[in-house]
Amino acid sequence: MAEAIQRGSKIVNAEIYSLTSLDVQPGSMAGKLEVIDFVEYALTLNLLEGELTRELASGYDGESLPHMPIRDELLPDVATVLDFGQRTCAGGALALTAIARPRGRRDDPDYLLLVQERSGNVLNANRRLAVIPKAFHGPMTDYGEDARLSATLEREMEEELFGRSDVDSTVRDHLHADPMHPSLLSAPMRWLMERQQGDEWRMESTAVGINLVSGNYEFASLIVIDDEEWWVKYGGQVKANWESSGLHRYSSLDSERLESLALDPRWSNEGLFAFTQGCRRLATIGGRRARMPSIELES
Repeated sequence: MAEAIQRGSKIVNAEIYSLTSLDVQPGSMAGKLEVIDFVEYALTLNLLEGELTRELASGYDGESLPHMPIRDELLPDVATVLDFGQRTCAGGALALTAIARPRGRRDDPDYLLLVQERSGNVLNANRRLAVIPKAFHGPMTDYGEDARLSATLEREMEEELFGRSDVDSTVRDHLHADPMHPSLLSAPMRWLMERQQGDEWRMESTAVGINLVSGNYEFASLIVIDDEEWWVKYGGQVKANWESSGLHRYSSLDSERLESLALDPRWSNEGLFAFTQGCRRLATIGGRRARMPSIELES
C-alpha cells in the first residue's frame, strides 16, 4: 500500500467479481461469481507478480526452490489455482478494438487497432502495454445484469475510449439508477447501442484463460466496428482516459508492424493474451481489410 501511495496510484475499494466456478464447453461457457471488495484482491494475489519479478531480478538460478512465500501460501500448485470456490479469483474483461476505416492516406480500407500504454497511476499493469478497453470485471449498479462480461466492456468503452467519467468508480460513486441508459450515453456509444442487432458492429469472446502469474481469470474479447460510417462520424472523439499514458494505433494491413508489436517486451501478460487471440480471430473474419501476422498456438 505504501509503495502504491508513493507512486501516486489510485486505489479505490470498489466491488469486483470473484469467480467461484467455471465450465467451458465447445460453443458455451457458464460459471458463478461472487462479489468481493477490491482490497481483498489488492493485498493478496495482486502481490504475486511483484514477488515473482523480485525473485527473478535477484539472480534466481532456476534450479533451487525460489523464495516466494506469498505464492507458496496462496497458489502453491495447479490444483489450488483451479479450485475457484476456495480462493479469491478476481479477473478482467478486456478486448482488442478494431474499427473499420475507409480508404484514405492508405491504398486500401482497413481496421484501426488500438493499444494503450498504461499509466503509472494504475495499480494493475502499471506502465505496460495492454488492449483497450481493459478492466476488472465488477458490478456497477445491478449485481445480476452487470455479471455479463459485455456489461463491463460496454461500460469501459464509455469510460476509456469516449471520455465518460461518471461511469468511473475511481472518480465518483455511481448515483444514476441506470448509468448505461440510452439518454446518458455518449454519441459514439449511442450509435453502437442503437445497432446492437445489426451487422454494423460485434463483440466476440475470443478466449478464456487462467493467469498463472496472478491467478486471475482473463476473458479476452474482440470488438469489431464494421461500418466505416462510425469512424467518419466519431473517430475524432476516441480518446483514452487517465488510466493510459498513451494510445497507439495500428493498421490491420501492416502485418510487419503488428508482428513487431506482438514481440514487444512491454506487454502485460493478459494484454498480450487478448491481443494475440484478437488478431487470430480478426485474420479469420476481417477479409481484405486484415493482413495479420501468423499466430499459432503450441501445445
